[in-house]
This record gives sequence, structure tokens and C-alpha cells, in this order.
Amino acid sequence: MRLKHIAFALLVATALTGCNDTLDSAKIDLSTVKNKKEQPLPSSIVAEMQKRNMPRQSPIMIRILKEEGKLEIWKAKADNRFDVIKSYDICAWSGKLGPKVKEGDRQAPEGFYSLTPAHLNPNSQYYLAINTGFPNRYDAANGRSGTNLMIHGACSSSGCYSMTDEQVLEIYAFARDAFKGGQTSIQLQALPFRMSAENMVRHRDNQNYDFWKMIKTGYDNFEVTKRPPEVNVCEKKYVFNQQTDSNGKFAPAAACPTMSTPPTLVSALSSYSKTYELAYQKAMDKYDGKVWYEPTEAERKAVVAGKRKGRELAYAPTGTSLEAGKLLSQSEFKQMMEKRMASGGEKPATTVLASAGPTSARTASINERMMVKQDRLPATTTGSIANTQLRGAQTASVPSAPAPQAATPTVQTAQGTTVAVPVPEQNPLAYTATQPVTETAKKPAWKFWSKD
Repeated sequence: MRLKHIAFALLVATALTGCNDTLDSAKIDLSTVKNKKEQPLPSSIVAEMQKRNMPRQSPIMIRILKEEGKLEIWKAKADNRFDVIKSYDICAWSGKLGPKVKEGDRQAPEGFYSLTPAHLNPNSQYYLAINTGFPNRYDAANGRSGTNLMIHGACSSSGCYSMTDEQVLEIYAFARDAFKGGQTSIQLQALPFRMSAENMVRHRDNQNYDFWKMIKTGYDNFEVTKRPPEVNVCEKKYVFNQQTDSNGKFAPAAACPTMSTPPTLVSALSSYSKTYELAYQKAMDKYDGKVWYEPTEAERKAVVAGKRKGRELAYAPTGTSLEAGKLLSQSEFKQMMEKRMASGGEKPATTVLASAGPTSARTASINERMMVKQDRLPATTTGSIANTQLRGAQTASVPSAPAPQAATPTVQTAQGTTVAVPVPEQNPLAYTATQPVTETAKKPAWKFWSKD
């Protein structure tokens, strides 16, 4: 079967996995927990891991989907491909969609973060906590600030991702066991939403759209490989799974070294992208004349107000943006914004269009955007690196990709057909900490894809 069918098979499998594995909340009597730091995972989860051929202490990855209000634990199976083992409802997150920019903005971080054992805090005042690692190299290079941004318990957030105490007890245990198994760096992917074509179209007017297109490249790499991508930063941009020569170095604010995407990965991403582009154009037709209303934090809290009854004042759950948001006609959206502004509400997220950088922006009136049919290009993974991973960059030197090579590993589609899919032997990023930016680049994991 040709590679163009692979992306579809992987997407279907992922969707089915997410549906089957989603559990709203952890169920445990906290009064029975004697040592929260060493509390073992429930026997039901251990049994599920055994069923899926996931070693008890194999590596994990954490993925946050802010709009959906989900925190997913992905765990490596014996074949080193990752799969969802547990999905939790996030109890509370503050602010709105979009990355954290400065201290005090109440925004929860978005981006790719590297967690080490030092990020675990068993003595948190919020039961247990895991520091997100904000600011990372990208954040620092772009002048973003903030401290103590956590995944923690207590269901109360001011820039954090807050879970219930029962949930964070399990999440902490997943991370602890992975570190005990030898994983030294857990990748945290904090995303605004599941980055499907339809969701990208629905948010195409958001001021953070260009930033989201950039991190979507990492999302796409993971969707194709089911391995946490290798993450670097240069020219103040994220780059993913890039090969360099022995002298190539990545520095967040410096020009990118000469780099290239492994040939087989290029081929797989190309097939994935073709499917995505078709879905994007279909979504553009579906949402033509429609505008997504992004709710305020207060509006998200209102939809779950009943959950606070009988609880302590500090317990402050927030509903998801999908629950409180609305898809409106142009006239309805304009009326909603006028009402919101008249009542002193925050400025809507769709009144400014900005680049991925923190300082470059241009304003556009709502009427101007609504009078013209959107012509923004889909966030694809094909084309040159300068057009995808380094959108707007002018100084990167990128060689042309060699012809794709055949892949040998296989995956079974929903129809039971076995097809070839490119999978590296092992991604060291799932097992070792991110290398310092001053260190000479090592042979990337993706070199295993080629046969030279």
C-alpha cells in the first residue's frame, strides 16, 4: 500500500485509542494513601499496561490539549512506539488559548517542554506538582517570563494546569516510574487543541495562529512516528527532527545551522500533509462565513458552576473552551464582541493577527476580516524547512532532501492490512535529557531511518 494511506490509518487508530482510553477522573480514597510520593499506580492501570505490552517503567510523554481540557499520558510499548494509556479531564486552567508571554498574564504555557526528575515536587502545597519547565529555550529567546508554572492538584489555577488531587497522584506516579526505569527527560507537549485541519481552520483568525502553525510541525511529526520529536530552537523558532553535520550547533537566538529532514520522514510527512490539505480545504468550505467565539475564563467557569457547590472556596474548576465557546455567523459575532467590549470585557482573541514572534503584529478590524474570504494557507508539513519549521526565517541554509528510501517496519490498518511505515530503532529523546545548546550536535535518532 502506498504511503499516502499510512497517515489516515494512523489517525484512525489514534482517534479510536483516545475514545477507548479516556477516563474522566482518577478513583482513589486519598485517606488511604500513606506515602503519596511512592503511591503505586492502581492495579487496573498496571493490568492495562500489561495488556498493551507496555513495560511498567517504560518512558512516557505528557500531552495537554488546552481547548478540550485534556491531559494525556502516552507510554512506550515494547516496540518503542507510544500510545495513550490514560486521559484525564483538566480540572482548571486559567486565561485563554495562546502561549504564556509574561509574568502575571494568567496564561498557561503552550509549547514543547523537557521535564527531569528535578521538576517533580512531592512537597507542593497543592498536594503534588510537576513543574512544566517554563520558560524553555524558545520562551527565553523570545523574552517570555513566568515562574512556578505547574501541573498540580487542588483544582485551582493561576497560569498552571490544575488537576484534582486524585488525578495528580496518578500522573506523578507515571512520571516517577518512568524516571526509575531510566528515562531522564519526559517531553511535555502543551498544545492549544488537537491540531486537526478543522480545528486549525476554526481558529484561523486567532492572533496566535502563526505560533500554532510552528508548533504544529512537532505535532505532525509525533502523529506520523508516534515518537516524541527531537526539539531544538534556533532563530527564535522551534525546529523538529532536524539532522545537522558534525559541526552543526543549535542556539536559540542564532542562525540555524545547515540542516535537513531525514528522507523517509519527509516522505511520510508528505503523505500525511496531502491528507491534511484536503481536510483543510473541506473545513474552509464548512466554516465559510462562520467565526469561532473564544470564551473568557469567567464564561468557562460559568458552565461548571454547579461543580463548586458544597466544596471549599479554593476549589475553582473551569469548563472547557469547547463547552463555553460558540460558532457564530458574522453578524452574531460582531454583536457578541460589541456587547463584550461594552461590558468592559477583555479584548477578543480575533481582533489582532500576529506573527509567531512576540513583538510583530498588525491590526485588522473585524469587518475587514469578515468581508474577505480567508485565504490563509493550511499549516502543512510539506515544502522547504524555511516555509514550515522556520516560517519567515531568511538566513537558514537548508539542503534539498534526497529521494525517499523504503521503510521496513509495518503497521496494521483498521481493515487489517499490514503496511510499511517509517519507524526509527529508538528515539534517544525519549530516554535522555535534551542536549545543551552549546554541545556539538550528536548523530540524530532519525539517522536510523536511512540505510547509509
